[in-house]
Formats: sequence, structure tokens, C-alpha cells
Amino acid sequence: MIAKPLHDPHRAMNTEAQAHAHEEAKAMKAESSLAGLRQVRSLSQKQLAAALQVKQPAVAKMEKKADMYISTLRRFITAMGGRLEIRAYFPDGEVRINQFEDPEKK
Repeated sequence: MIAKPLHDPHRAMNTEAQAHAHEEAKAMKAESSLAGLRQVRSLSQKQLAAALQVKQPAVAKMEKKADMYISTLRRFITAMGGRLEIRAYFPDGEVRINQFEDPEKK
């Protein structure tokens, strides 16, 4: 039996479909759960736990929480190399809320 070459789905897509797929991928990266964000950043729970100075199960627990302190979320994001901003969106515009910024950076 002769092996057939693997099908490349990108080759079969026209330029418009490729652009649409790229935009969908960008949107998925722009909105993510903490676990998804960690995975996109190519970090394991164990690596993140070391950066946070906690044990791996604590990271797993944080990733499942629907409600947490802003300071905890800030530590989580900072440990991944990011910076947390809180914004409020209204029909007439958006406002960056500075009340919750890291007190050590003020």
C-alpha cells in the first residue's frame, strides 16, 4: 500500500477563508480563561506555581474559580509576565479604573 500525503487544510482554504480563520484565532487569544491564557503562554501549572510560590494544586484551584480577589488575579497575571488593567465599558466610552492598581507601584 502506498502512503498518501497528508491533507493540508490551509491549502484547501481560499484566501478569504484563511483570513477569517486567522481572525477567529486572534479573537480566541483575546478572550480566554486563566487556564487558556496560561496554555497560550506555554506555561504549565507547575511552572506557574513556582513563580507564584505556591503548590501546583493551588494553581489548578485558582483556574477554576469564578470569583477571586483582584490582588490574587493580579499576582496570577504578573506571574505569567503580564499586567492587569480593570476597565469599565459604557455606551459613551470606556474608563480605566485605577483604584485597584498595585499599591507597590504607586
